[in-house]
Amino acid sequence: MKHPSPFLSARWCACLFLAVGLHASTHAAVPSADVEQRTYDLVVAGATPSGIVCAVRAAREGLNVLLINHAQHVGGFMTSGGGGWEAPYDGARSPLYDEILRKITAYYRDTYGEGSPQHLASLPDLSTDSRLGRPKVEPRVAELIFERLLADEPRITVIRGFYPASAEREDNLLRAVTFREMHGARRLRIAGRNFADCMYEGDLAAVAGVPWRVGREARSDYNEPHAGVIFAVARPKDSVFHKRPKIDVRKMGPSNGVEILMPESTGEGDRSVMAYNYRLILTKKPGNRIMVSKPEGYDPAILGDGKPSIVPDLPNDKIAWNGGGRLLGPQNAYPEGDWTTREEISRRYLNAAIGRLWFYQNDPAASAQERGFWKDYGLAKDEFVDNSHVPYEVYVREARRIIGRYVFTEHDALVAPGIERAPIQSDSVAITDWPLDLAACTDRMVRGKAYDGKLIVADVWRPAQVPYRTLLVQGLDNLLVPQCLSSTHVGWGTIRLEPVWMQTGEAAAYAIALAHRHHTWPALIDSDKLLRTLVQARTMVSFFNDTNLASPDATLPAVQYFGTKGFFSTHDARPAAPLTESVARAWLATFEKLARRDAAFDPTAEARALPPASAEDGGPAVSADDFLARINAIQSSVKRSLTPLPAGSVPPGTPLSRGKACALLYDALVERPL
Repeated sequence: MKHPSPFLSARWCACLFLAVGLHASTHAAVPSADVEQRTYDLVVAGATPSGIVCAVRAAREGLNVLLINHAQHVGGFMTSGGGGWEAPYDGARSPLYDEILRKITAYYRDTYGEGSPQHLASLPDLSTDSRLGRPKVEPRVAELIFERLLADEPRITVIRGFYPASAEREDNLLRAVTFREMHGARRLRIAGRNFADCMYEGDLAAVAGVPWRVGREARSDYNEPHAGVIFAVARPKDSVFHKRPKIDVRKMGPSNGVEILMPESTGEGDRSVMAYNYRLILTKKPGNRIMVSKPEGYDPAILGDGKPSIVPDLPNDKIAWNGGGRLLGPQNAYPEGDWTTREEISRRYLNAAIGRLWFYQNDPAASAQERGFWKDYGLAKDEFVDNSHVPYEVYVREARRIIGRYVFTEHDALVAPGIERAPIQSDSVAITDWPLDLAACTDRMVRGKAYDGKLIVADVWRPAQVPYRTLLVQGLDNLLVPQCLSSTHVGWGTIRLEPVWMQTGEAAAYAIALAHRHHTWPALIDSDKLLRTLVQARTMVSFFNDTNLASPDATLPAVQYFGTKGFFSTHDARPAAPLTESVARAWLATFEKLARRDAAFDPTAEARALPPASAEDGGPAVSADDFLARINAIQSSVKRSLTPLPAGSVPPGTPLSRGKACALLYDALVERPL
């Protein structure tokens, strides 16, 4: 079969989509002239999962939103072959991410029956800690759920087939963006009060003229051990590095993979990014497969090296297949290329994926084992039905990254000195749950086993907190970048997954809505108010092994909040345990600094000052009335109008849990209404 451009869908029914703006695919058409005459509360570029949840959350908060996408299909990687969420933590993490997973599960349950193989595949697999475990979703179902989510929001207008071409700035504000038709000359000028760049490519940030970079920082730039040109091999399994204390491995996945850097590693910076690929959806079911034909220009020498990887056990007997092996080099021209260049690069990766499958099935050079394993696989007929059953978009692992108001580095995802968790961020809006994992960047190899740039750092990695400042660009106060956020190349290794981006996308929407209500700009809001908004919405901003945001425990928002303030030196919150005197003293000392708004406040330093975890249970338990009295004494000593907590609300001598103590302190930091 002849395979089209991976962006064929951007041309499909072009006259229909380019003549009108759509309220999602099932909404009535809105004339594009009306779109250009309005000023939207929020303009979101990129209908990736991050962009979709950003738009939906903003609409639910009362904002009028325009979501504009370069392709005709929404959903990015998840609707172009993702297959699974690849989130080692499978619990509740943010409102819309959780809702989408529930809707996917409900679809499979309602369509195929309770307990059916399809229904079970859409649920978390409690028997494994593998990133390739469940939950799984077919791309066609992911797209269906995303489209329904958009169609349910009358405040959202969706335009397809346009990309950012230029921007209009006024002082520190972005006023309008002109979007150009993907395969034509038409332009749309869109005015907005706020903007969010949720594209994989970061094109809106680029045309807005904010600082960004492509490629690898040098080791010396941020003192990152794994930065720049590196060649690495895994440590032996019996290494002492594999005996470090670990977090809950069932929730967080494998923890081996600390790398030994080889002497050929120079640490020099360059403009290389991680390799791309296509994730084909394959099946062996005769009634739902299309066997591939030799692609045009087939050449086994350019297929790329390495074995393909599989995401197994998708519903309806499918697999997701990283079929291109290691095709290294073409990706480096993609981030800064125009869309003609990007389409050509994408076509090369698609041909490599199709060519490798054809190689395994037909080429005499394929081994008998390879041919035996792959001989019955074909493209799933019910996937990508308007694009010759191949994904709509290439998997862009890395493109631009903004240089924002905080740069997330390798150090932000490693065990911090003096505590057993990563450095603590007071303005956290999301968590990472995947190790520092980097794909190869160039085709250079040393000693026949180490590709340039490929490594996984896991043993000294810990779940990180993503600061709000990483979403904020320099020089503009009304543009947020939840996708290509501010990170080094190495730091990107733990951020670069859809669940993280969906958290940052929704957090950006909450921030923009908060700014809208307070008549200011998202870069100028009080980040503590945003943090409180997020935790009250049950967003995970601090990872703990022993809490579940889906539980009815009313103290968990406060526990999450103080996870950003240095109340915990490990990933165990123990909210039900009694509050002991030693911990109470430390928490009250930190509380006083927060109440006084200490300019030098350092949450990681506060965590270091806690009693050792082994001594947290030492000393007598603290009673609720005693703790209340001490809180009120601190409140009365600071020059702020903090809300006093009512004395006598609990019987004298009642023991206090750690979670309830957090809840009291959380309420005690609220300003008294004037």
